Amino acid sequence: MLVADLVNEAEAMVSRLRNAGTAVRPLRPESLDELVTTLAQQPVDMVLADYHAVVIPFEQVAKAVMGCGKDVPLLAVLDGITDDILENVQALGAQAVALHSRTPQFLKNVLTEWNDLEARRSQRRLEAQMRETQRRCDMLIDSSREPIAYIHEGMHIRANQAYLEMFGYESFDDIEGMSLLDLVATPDVEAFKALLRRLSKGEDPPPRYELTAHDINGDEFPAVMEFVAAEYQGEHCQQIIFRHQATEADPELVQELEELRKRDQTTGLLNRPTFLRQLEDAVVDAGQHQTQYGLLLLEPDNYQRILHEIGLNGADALLAAIAGCMRAALAPELAMGAQIARFSENSFAVLARGDYKITTALAERLRDAFAANVFEVGGKSGSITASIGGVQIGEKIASVSQVLAKASQGIQASSTVGGNRFEIFDPGAVDRAEEERIQAWVLRIKDALLNDHFNLIYQPIISLLGSPSPMYETYLRLEGSSGESITPNHFLQIAEEHGLLGQIDRWVVHNAIKSIGARARAGKPVTLLVKITQPSLLDDAFPVFIAEQLAEHAANGASLLLQVPESKVFINLRAAQVFAAAVDKLGCKLVLEQFGAGLDSFQLLSHFVPSFVKIDRSFMDDLPKSAANQQRVREIAIKAREHQIQSIAEFVQDAASMSILFASGVDYAEGDFLAVATTDMHYDFES
Repeated sequence: MLVADLVNEAEAMVSRLRNAGTAVRPLRPESLDELVTTLAQQPVDMVLADYHAVVIPFEQVAKAVMGCGKDVPLLAVLDGITDDILENVQALGAQAVALHSRTPQFLKNVLTEWNDLEARRSQRRLEAQMRETQRRCDMLIDSSREPIAYIHEGMHIRANQAYLEMFGYESFDDIEGMSLLDLVATPDVEAFKALLRRLSKGEDPPPRYELTAHDINGDEFPAVMEFVAAEYQGEHCQQIIFRHQATEADPELVQELEELRKRDQTTGLLNRPTFLRQLEDAVVDAGQHQTQYGLLLLEPDNYQRILHEIGLNGADALLAAIAGCMRAALAPELAMGAQIARFSENSFAVLARGDYKITTALAERLRDAFAANVFEVGGKSGSITASIGGVQIGEKIASVSQVLAKASQGIQASSTVGGNRFEIFDPGAVDRAEEERIQAWVLRIKDALLNDHFNLIYQPIISLLGSPSPMYETYLRLEGSSGESITPNHFLQIAEEHGLLGQIDRWVVHNAIKSIGARARAGKPVTLLVKITQPSLLDDAFPVFIAEQLAEHAANGASLLLQVPESKVFINLRAAQVFAAAVDKLGCKLVLEQFGAGLDSFQLLSHFVPSFVKIDRSFMDDLPKSAANQQRVREIAIKAREHQIQSIAEFVQDAASMSILFASGVDYAEGDFLAVATTDMHYDFES
């Protein structure tokens, strides 16, 4: 929601956010009542309010936002700030200020508040999921035959029925608030008190604690306790499992069984659930204590082919051989606490403490060990290579899902280029890599401008009123190193940040006019629509350049349609009017694209009258099923015709949409449903 006295001020904020790659659906209330109603009835993510607004004063905006009962960040938008203004803004409840005159600061604060909002929403979702999980856990605990209780500061705050039965109590009311010490036999009380004191100081509990307990009748029995840190109804506490030692007559056997539960029976490695718990602990440790771990996921290359050769009955032997190879390669790390697991049918995982260099060294050692080893299975022998994907776990990527996703991507990237290699994601290197990527793109764009490595493709624009005159929209493409065609969304943002948009516009216009002239001389006249960007709109020399190109190639200016976004015209209205007057003298016509998506598109037509408007593509989404979009398209077509402006609908998707556009009075249509863009202009407009 944008609160500003002038539409163009609000439009400037929208444009600034869209230019930064942020999708925006703007709302602009024109009265306090409308603002309150909109906050109550629509899902508003954020409010940007002009601190000096008169129509709806900032103080009233703040009061409405604070009183709406929703988590809606409020930002005060100003030209400059003083200590008094900042103090007042904060007192009114605004989260931050955004400065009109400083685009980076404006964007940073808006995006920071947006990220904070998303974090709060995520936290609320997680809290809801946690409550549901706790509810289910409560049900499982109640139905468990294990005697389980929750202890806070030595007192019982929860116990299940099995626990009550073991001590002879009928209901939890009988022991609620009772000290756990009251269930411990007198000879063991002092030692147990010392244990509770250590636990209260945050020390880790022992895996097992043996003592003598007694029930409600005073009958003593040997018992074993297991402790797990837990949380119950918001309180940190200890979950205890209290067993008769009679059920654990052979502690060594119990320990052995517990160890077996953690292992994969085929390979002897940790199984997936156990490893995931270890990984979760590592991720938490990295997030809280800034320690570093490396995770590696490994898959043997061409596993299915190898399995086919040795037969299914040799699968377990093959997996055991792979596990043995990994143990041998990582023996020093295993002695230092590293873990290896069978992660899925034919993938393995390694978790070790260390930085990126250590993780990389482990991956290289594993890859080399596989390549050098001769695997013997079922009387057959051969070599096996492996693809390895890894991730450096640190504070920047302290999430199990993120860690596993990045490691899986590394495996995929390694295997798709032939395998026998590794790829490790290091969050700390991302910033450096991004800088290198951007510089590589800048050099590539400059090379394309210098050596004509850009191309134009053409998509027919078809008259719905039967005009046979050929008209095409031109789209820019960059030649890839392998001959592929790269779309502008991969490089235009970088080009804009490095001041290259104007040069790209000139390349496009030069080649479009060159094609217009060549077609005219061949007796095949054509009209071409080309996009131009804001730097060209503001460049006084650009119309002069167009005139020179028209003269050089003997082309008619009327055959060139220059397309500019509505949002750019809105915030550069005076410059757009000057530009329109200049190119009008050359016979060129203007097209206003993305029309209808702004805050007040029709008002703009009072000050800037193009020859064409191109209806914003958002209104074409699911057009046959959206009554609102149909109404908006019809309204745009009617308003355009009232101003003697022709309308174009792009991204037409189906025959039903064509019927709606024709009935709505739209003049032209384009889209892949009608004809795809190609390098040639061979469409038959007369058929």
